[in-house]
Amino acid sequence: MNKFQIRKAEQGDKGRIWEIIQQAITLRKEQGSRQWQDGYPNEDVVKSDLDKGYGYVVEFDNKIIGYVAIIFDIEPAYNDIDGKWLSDGEYVGVHRLASAQDPHIKGVGTAIMKGVEEIAINNGIYSIKVDTNFDNGGMLHVFNKLGYQYCGEVHFRGASRRAFEKLLK
Repeated sequence: MNKFQIRKAEQGDKGRIWEIIQQAITLRKEQGSRQWQDGYPNEDVVKSDLDKGYGYVVEFDNKIIGYVAIIFDIEPAYNDIDGKWLSDGEYVGVHRLASAQDPHIKGVGTAIMKGVEEIAINNGIYSIKVDTNFDNGGMLHVFNKLGYQYCGEVHFRGASRRAFEKLLK
């Protein structure tokens, strides 16, 4: 049995989700990254995720230890890529992936991405598109380990980001 459980986030999870995102913001800063150092994501973004049904949490021993936004809508920034996506059809977009540092448990990012793949397949969508900062070694490692292919660069809030896609069938 998988030790991690992924489920749709509920409004009551908002406080814990925000704690985890703040921990991720602090970690990125400590690692010398500029990712998430510009006021994004913020509490309004988390509220919007929950209102739209995008938010998912990962639990371990009934404690929320991770968060991700799984988006079944078009991501406008993905329409303009310096490079080429593997596919042009429907896809699931992944944003705001964060894992808790209290406790820090190895494998949360991988568990989240495997959960995203399962959710996509269960919804009949066989492509996942995702991006991350150039210096986010943890996520770059997860994408590589799980077979995501580098497709080029996309731009968010004035910054270039590495874009990846994985086809699920």
